[in-house]
Amino acid sequence: MDQSVRIGLYSAGLHAYWDQFEGLKERLLGYNAFIAARLSPYGEICNFGLVDTESAGREAGAFFNDHHVDIIFAHSATYFTSSCVLPIHQICKAPAVWLNLQPAARMNYPVTDTGEWLAHCTGCPVPEAANAFERAGIAFRAVNGLLGLASTPALSKANEDTGNMPQARRAWAEIEQWAQAAQVKHALAHARFGFLGNNYSGMLDLYSDFTMLQSQLGLHVELLEMCDLDSELKRVTPAEVREKRCEVERFFTISGDSPSDPIARKPTEEQLDWACRVAAAQERLVRGKKLDALSYYYHGADGNAYEKLQSGFIVGHSLLTAKGVPCAGEGDLKTNVAMKIADVLGKGGSFTEIVAMDYVTNTMLLGHDGPFHISIADGKPILRGMGVFHGKRGSGVSVEAHAISGPVTTLGLTQTGKGRLRLIASEGTAVKHPILTIGNTQTHVDFGMPLDDYMDAWFRQAPTHHCAMSVGHNARLFEKVANLLDVEYARVGK
Repeated sequence: MDQSVRIGLYSAGLHAYWDQFEGLKERLLGYNAFIAARLSPYGEICNFGLVDTESAGREAGAFFNDHHVDIIFAHSATYFTSSCVLPIHQICKAPAVWLNLQPAARMNYPVTDTGEWLAHCTGCPVPEAANAFERAGIAFRAVNGLLGLASTPALSKANEDTGNMPQARRAWAEIEQWAQAAQVKHALAHARFGFLGNNYSGMLDLYSDFTMLQSQLGLHVELLEMCDLDSELKRVTPAEVREKRCEVERFFTISGDSPSDPIARKPTEEQLDWACRVAAAQERLVRGKKLDALSYYYHGADGNAYEKLQSGFIVGHSLLTAKGVPCAGEGDLKTNVAMKIADVLGKGGSFTEIVAMDYVTNTMLLGHDGPFHISIADGKPILRGMGVFHGKRGSGVSVEAHAISGPVTTLGLTQTGKGRLRLIASEGTAVKHPILTIGNTQTHVDFGMPLDDYMDAWFRQAPTHHCAMSVGHNARLFEKVANLLDVEYARVGK
């Protein structure tokens, strides 16, 4: 997958000012260079520079198209006419975010002349741009605050050392989120999602129209058969199995027998060997098909060799998930997308569903029988041998783990009755309480409100019964992702 996000940048001004106010143009270009430097950690910067006429706007639109930018940051440097900037966004359809970043917290009123004022009037033309965008049918977004310089330029008559002021820190945190959201949009537009096997029969919420997902998100779905994986299994070498066993022992704790569940026992050597062999085949498949994510499920006739193959899935898919190739069980492609979003943002993204409610602690127990995103685990996950996978055929090795205590956000992707996608986010706190020792991942989450009220609000959003668990409070970040993807967004809870 092409990971390089291209960030467009320009500063807007008015050509008539440059001859009237000496040094103003150079000063504003200095602010432009500062913004470009601050944005550079987030992607490849495509900086057009100054847009100060309608013709320059048309040149900028073509420039951004030529550079295939994923997002444009439009810096309101001083007053500009909307006719200068609207052509940019009519020519280049990349989403735009206006930066209304005033250089100083306040002007030095007694000594400020017109030229000095014009260097600080960043908010003046933004309503004009907003109105032009509205009438042209272009989405308008803005970040307001202070520019955040570390020192005052020589020409300035005000104190522009604002880097540590809350209005600058808040603005740049929001700008970073927009850049991260652009990373997600870019990643999905270039992603290859594998769909191996079929859906769990009867789970109507999971069924997805592949064309709908590509048309709304840009991702490609590669349809795979179990024979594709089986052919890779036949090529796995003893050395690959040994390497995978070492990897398993680094990442997991091998359990003893469960004290509570007779079907959850210490994995046998045969089960571990099979899980490692299948994991090696899974990695081969992902590499060979150039997959960025994978949804999977298989159900076949009794005694089918593929039934044994699918019994070894969970360990390998957990390892792949930790490597940036999230894997979702039961053929849940929509939740796989939510997992990918969380993973691209560096927030984890584990496959989860309601396990049970704990009304004593007011926590919801969330988890699944796998896979789990190892990077968000509290300690080393446990591998348990399962005498049976509940609701499914076969037996094998499963993962038992819980997420790191602290802030978490669940992210679900559902489809509405109108055929549109909807992202649903809920912020909560992962807390340590006893969990079941049955070979499933489980985390107690306190959503900060009575459980019944929370579930009422959640269920009203028509979610699927799976979602992705991410670490951190990410609702505002996920909202920006939804905005750039042009999908509905709902936040549930506080």
